[in-house]
Amino acid sequence: MKYVVSLILCAAFSQVVVAQPNFVFILVDDLGLLDLGVEGSTFHETPNIDALAKSGMRFENGYAACVVCSPSRASIMTGKAPPRHGITDWIGAASGTQWKRNDKLLPAAYSHTLEASEITLAEALRTAGYSTFFAGKWHLGDEGSWPEDHGFDINKGGWEVGSPKGGYFAPWINPRLENGPDGEALTLRLANETARFIEEHQDTPFLAYLSFYTVHGPIQTTEELCGKYRKKAKLMKPSENGPRFKIDRTLPVRQVQDNPIYAGMVELLDDAVGIVLDTLRETGLDKNTVVIFTSDNGGVSSGDAYSTSLLPLRGGKGRQWEGGIREPFYIRAPGIGTPGSTTKVPAIGMDFYPTMLELAGLPLMPEQHVDGVSLVPVLKGGTIPDRDLFWHYPHYGNQGGEPSSTIRSKDWKLIHYYEDGRDELYNLAEDIGEQQDLAAAQPERVAELRRRLDRWLEDTAAVIPQPDDRFDPTKKMKQQKQIENQKLPALEKRAADYLDPNWAPNADWWGSQAD
Repeated sequence: MKYVVSLILCAAFSQVVVAQPNFVFILVDDLGLLDLGVEGSTFHETPNIDALAKSGMRFENGYAACVVCSPSRASIMTGKAPPRHGITDWIGAASGTQWKRNDKLLPAAYSHTLEASEITLAEALRTAGYSTFFAGKWHLGDEGSWPEDHGFDINKGGWEVGSPKGGYFAPWINPRLENGPDGEALTLRLANETARFIEEHQDTPFLAYLSFYTVHGPIQTTEELCGKYRKKAKLMKPSENGPRFKIDRTLPVRQVQDNPIYAGMVELLDDAVGIVLDTLRETGLDKNTVVIFTSDNGGVSSGDAYSTSLLPLRGGKGRQWEGGIREPFYIRAPGIGTPGSTTKVPAIGMDFYPTMLELAGLPLMPEQHVDGVSLVPVLKGGTIPDRDLFWHYPHYGNQGGEPSSTIRSKDWKLIHYYEDGRDELYNLAEDIGEQQDLAAAQPERVAELRRRLDRWLEDTAAVIPQPDDRFDPTKKMKQQKQIENQKLPALEKRAADYLDPNWAPNADWWGSQAD
């Protein structure tokens, strides 16, 4: 079937005679919206990414398809929402009775691989004559479902794992990326590999898909950068502004950006983006290359390394609020629209697929990218018809997220929770921090949004989590008290220790500062 579709696509594309642009797609792992200077961070320094955002269109309401990585990545590749392609959690997470944590529900079953039947974005472009290149994190299946199995001619570093085995400095463990000299930074290496591909493919249209492992944990940076941001954090005196962490329902959430390790990591990311942008400019390809920049989910404000704060957005990676899904979402398309423009039109990860096809002058494939729409009219200064956006995460996040489904309809956002069936309702235009739940005050609006959400869940054949008869409420209360009495103060201490000049990283990390 896939072969037949490819022949049909080839025939269709052969009728298209246009000057096809190149594409550089930059996907960062776990980067929060407020991690960037252009979005409001005064602690992190990101001049290259800021300049990129200001040179194209910045979508102020840009979203990832899911609160965690694998589903969002699959949605970019397929143009389909997570329930439709079946990957609704990060691949490797336990589900069903394999879930050993004491919770009310059994996380729903999900697909652990990107199905071969999907015609990926890379396959669609390659069929149209594009050279295709992938670098970095894949996390969409075991061997047999790696980038080279889904339309990429070249794969540098993409395999089944979701974080860099061996860390961010060589020697690392990666069967698809040879080690460089000891101490080589993985983030810079991936950027240099991408730059090399660009330089070697100037005469044919190409897709360079740079999917950084950074800024996913383990958080690591160089000693020099850690020292720089330690000094900067001390000047901020964050301890005078109250605690760094507050519990929001399930886990502590970071309230302040002052983590010197993470800040150094973000700066190294920015340097890497600069390498790619410089290469485009030096080769003259910037005049005919569409550059896209985004993240797969929110920043890690809770759980994992507790590395950043996304305030005023609530929550972060793994959580159902805006901090978990609202992302940097930038598109620079030379010759289209006004550089430095912004839009409030809501957009989501599935939209990249049809947008890139239209920018390339290729036929759209609505049966494939069924949940995405082309954003080209928006890039040209126009708009697209109003639509609802949806999310479905029938799992528990490592970062405190709860099994839930969500709808955003214009400025209204409703979250439905599966543990107890309750709904939360927020007006994002007036309450970006999602602090005022209006569900009780607006039952008719809640009912209408629930009807729309339920129809979407049925249409996508979404899998719903079921009760876990092993759940022990008394044990749960004790676990929560332990978080409040032990975890919370331990996090405060660790964050303060990072700013101590006598603090040192784990001994097995080469020349870096580490959590």
